[in-house]
Amino acid sequence: MQSYDYAKKIQKKRDEMLRCIEKTAIFVEILTNNDMRLLSKTIKLCLLAATLWGCKESIDTSARYVFSEETVMSYLEKHPAYSSYVDLLRQVNISDISGSKVSQLLSARGVYTVFAPTNDAIQAYLEDLVKEGLISEPSWDAFTNKNKLDSIRKVIVYSSIIDGGDETNAFYYTSDFPSDEFVLGNLFDKKLSVKKPEKAPDSIYINGDCPVNIKERDILSINGIIHQMEKVIAPKDITAASYIQQYLDDKKEGFMTCFRIIQACGLLDTLNKVRDEKYEELYQTGRIKDMDDMTGKGFAEGNTAYAPKHRLYGFTIFAETDDFWRSQGIDPRSSNLLEEVTQWILDKHQYSDDDKFVTDKNYKSENHLLNQWITYHLLPMRISKSRLVFHINEFRYNLSKPYTYTIPVYEYYVSMGKRRLFKLIESAASNGVYINRFPIIDNERHGTGEEIGCAPDKVGSLVETESPMAILTDMGNCCVYPIDAPISYNDEVRNNLQKERIRFDGMSLFPEAMNNDIRLKKASDERYKHVYIPNTIREYNYFENMQQNADMNFVYYNAWNDDWCNLQRDEMKAVGRFEIMFKLPPVPRRGTYEVRYKVLANGNRGVAQIYFGSNPEKLAAAGIPMDLTMDCRNDLDAKRVGWEDDNPDDDDYSAEIDKRMRNNGYMKGPQSIDSNNGTERGSNDRENIRHIFVRQTLDPNETYYIKLKSVLASDRKEFYMDFIEYCAKEIYDNPEKPEDIW
Repeated sequence: MQSYDYAKKIQKKRDEMLRCIEKTAIFVEILTNNDMRLLSKTIKLCLLAATLWGCKESIDTSARYVFSEETVMSYLEKHPAYSSYVDLLRQVNISDISGSKVSQLLSARGVYTVFAPTNDAIQAYLEDLVKEGLISEPSWDAFTNKNKLDSIRKVIVYSSIIDGGDETNAFYYTSDFPSDEFVLGNLFDKKLSVKKPEKAPDSIYINGDCPVNIKERDILSINGIIHQMEKVIAPKDITAASYIQQYLDDKKEGFMTCFRIIQACGLLDTLNKVRDEKYEELYQTGRIKDMDDMTGKGFAEGNTAYAPKHRLYGFTIFAETDDFWRSQGIDPRSSNLLEEVTQWILDKHQYSDDDKFVTDKNYKSENHLLNQWITYHLLPMRISKSRLVFHINEFRYNLSKPYTYTIPVYEYYVSMGKRRLFKLIESAASNGVYINRFPIIDNERHGTGEEIGCAPDKVGSLVETESPMAILTDMGNCCVYPIDAPISYNDEVRNNLQKERIRFDGMSLFPEAMNNDIRLKKASDERYKHVYIPNTIREYNYFENMQQNADMNFVYYNAWNDDWCNLQRDEMKAVGRFEIMFKLPPVPRRGTYEVRYKVLANGNRGVAQIYFGSNPEKLAAAGIPMDLTMDCRNDLDAKRVGWEDDNPDDDDYSAEIDKRMRNNGYMKGPQSIDSNNGTERGSNDRENIRHIFVRQTLDPNETYYIKLKSVLASDRKEFYMDFIEYCAKEIYDNPEKPEDIW
């Protein structure tokens, strides 16, 4: 008889047990009958006996069933090739606050993908540590520092395991490996990357250079799947600052010019940030709690909204290559590089005439031209290549054919340094993601919405995601992409941005959502579907760009498997007597704009007064309170806003409906958003309404804030947010070409 004392992973979430692990003991006995195994291959009887004290939670009795195959751990134990790895699994704790071992986790019920290194792989890793000078000989006995020994063991074990949680289909067969990163992180909460060389289709590499054994893979057990690794997965996980400094010290080629400028502009301190240690402490000690009983608190659905486990920082760098600079007559190794690039920016007019800057040698100043230019190449979030834009529910797009693109999808972000708009876009015609591309769109009322052309001067810069130069896994907090043409926030870019409607998803306002893998995670596990954002006043200011009052709870709904007619399906909600404020992206040019707020209306929503302005302490009320419950499926609401369905045979009549609604301060939802996997719900979805709440002159050098405050006494009504859009007067009031319905 063999007994395993394992933590409360047999319940819904491994993470839920971590806070109670020291008060909980669950004992598992696995009885193996050798004679019966000879007759029926493998028969195991698993008897679960549980004793709880302190915690009031009950054991998930669904875990009590008969094992008919091997567990991950029992399989590894029976194969000598993994004996070194098995030793490590028995020595590494599940968490810093638990004495239970990872071996016990892999003996329990679960959904694990395990990249198990062989003895030879682990020995080779120890030999690499000798070369690095960390130990004197390739042996575990060579470690003189116990903390370092424990750290190395943990790196090998935690990097090798993906816990699928409640995702019952989260066994990752090699045939289902992604082309970019795994959706779920490993035990470090870090995503492993996948590389499949075109010339060797059977070869698979994890994190760049760790090969999966061609024969020993897809080994299925009752609680997971095992892939034999010929090299230990042990990412260095260094920061962008350390990586860039080492890159420059080694005088490497490729991004030397970009990295020298980043260093000179004093950005390495910023790029050294990895995670918020204060939040880490609060979460680990239980002071940041999940929000339970969602419906009891007024939310329309959900049981528990889970607080993020970390508050990580991240960055993305889009960089001209050294070859580009040589084509411009600039040597990346030049002692006068900074002056030469500054002069190139001036000569090529890679700035706006409205910009104010200096060209002295104080490159660390945000007023310096070179500083302003390079910070426009940086975004304050780490964006993997599959998340540069999101293809989900745009017009005629179907998730069952994920690489068959239709209309352009885009993101508007705010650059680092001086706040400026940064556009990413991809369409069926673009053949890749571009920066600041401004194509011609078939945006007539009966058009396709697709890109039908692009002027040579509006093509923008291609993000070369498949380039071998792209740096995607070497840094824990940063990705670097080469680009095929220089980028800057010059007059041409700003003018083109003003000529288009700027629609930004609410979650794009919060870099933390991308850095912590909250936004649009492709998983339906409850932990990822409902994410509780800690209250600014009661607990912690998790989203830097959000201020909440104490009388509300804020939840992000990741609607990955929900067929909601929102931009990208997801939405943000708060319940309570809410008062919530955040700052908006800058406009590209000074001018008159409409600011619009889109609502997917239903009876669960509340009524909010919107405040808008540039002084967060003295924001003016913007119009009358916004009724988020207004649903034009109701005849009274439809009459109130002027809604009628479009007449497909009479475009003039349909245009009159749009005009009538605009006169009342409303617009239909955009035609570009579908639901039901491409059935073209679009602008005739009666739940979707855009509220025009501001029409005034806005300045690109001002920072504007929006505040929403409940005007109801009820503390059970929802605040809701999907997207906001800017629309310049030249678009919405154009006498020659009315604004399109897309």
